[in-house]
Amino acid sequence: MEQGATGHAPVLLGEVLEALAVRVDGRYLDATLGRGGHAAAILERLGEEGKLLAVDRDPEAIRAGERRFVGDHRVSIVRGNFAAVGDIAREAGFGAGFDGALVDLGVSSPQLDDATRGFSFLRDGPLDMRMDPDSGESAADWLARASEDDITRVLRDYGEERHARRIARAIVRARAEAPIDTTARLAALIATAMPGRPEPGKHPATRSFQAIRIHVNQELAALDAVLEQLVELLRPGGRLCVISFHSLEDRRVKRFIRRHSEVAEPWRGLPEIPVHARPRLHRVGKAIRAGDAEVAANPRARSAVLRVAEKVAA
Repeated sequence: MEQGATGHAPVLLGEVLEALAVRVDGRYLDATLGRGGHAAAILERLGEEGKLLAVDRDPEAIRAGERRFVGDHRVSIVRGNFAAVGDIAREAGFGAGFDGALVDLGVSSPQLDDATRGFSFLRDGPLDMRMDPDSGESAADWLARASEDDITRVLRDYGEERHARRIARAIVRARAEAPIDTTARLAALIATAMPGRPEPGKHPATRSFQAIRIHVNQELAALDAVLEQLVELLRPGGRLCVISFHSLEDRRVKRFIRRHSEVAEPWRGLPEIPVHARPRLHRVGKAIRAGDAEVAANPRARSAVLRVAEKVAA
């Protein structure tokens, strides 16, 4: 996701705007408001008749958006999980669908930079990691009760961590002595459990923190849910733009677009294809990555991947 609203542009801003092909009277969705960088750029291209629905589950993002866009009748800001985007859209008056939708995944710079949120091992703070701090289970609470097998599975499946079992065993052993309730304690514990030398330029806790965050926030399930709903919510010709920051997300998005861009089984190759089996999306171009200039200005853009698809008319 983006850096702060001042000083830095959101990730792949120009590429997103080109992909969305914003119409002045169109209706658009920013499913991950963050600090409002993408939303502000979309609003600059909308006329008086255009509308934007901006969604985020982080209360800080909602407060920042309400301050930034106060008085702009074209934008509706809703706090919620984009996994429920269908209900959110209907309740906000967007039941007729969207001409474009942006889903910018991952953690925003303000979230990473705020030690009290517990997302980063670079700053000591409470081990929380919830994008919505008012709901769900914190990372500390989950680690206090999860079995060694469950911790291993999360680290392996969501962090692609080769040493998942060693780290899980160390966590279970350490929590018997004292709660693991700060980011510094967990990061140090992981570093100690890792065999050999760490990868150059990469903290030993990187994959584990990613995995635990994904699990705590149920990020992959939410991604699957929002994608399926957006196929229904997009109008014919509407564009879907998804920015992901690691391979687990990007693979899911890539497979989703491919699946909906093909004739469904078992109808492939047959002369008559029923409506329900026809492609619903058309892939637009190849995966887009940040250029050298953007990465130099914002190193967190290095791993960003943008994929674009267009809704096919029925």
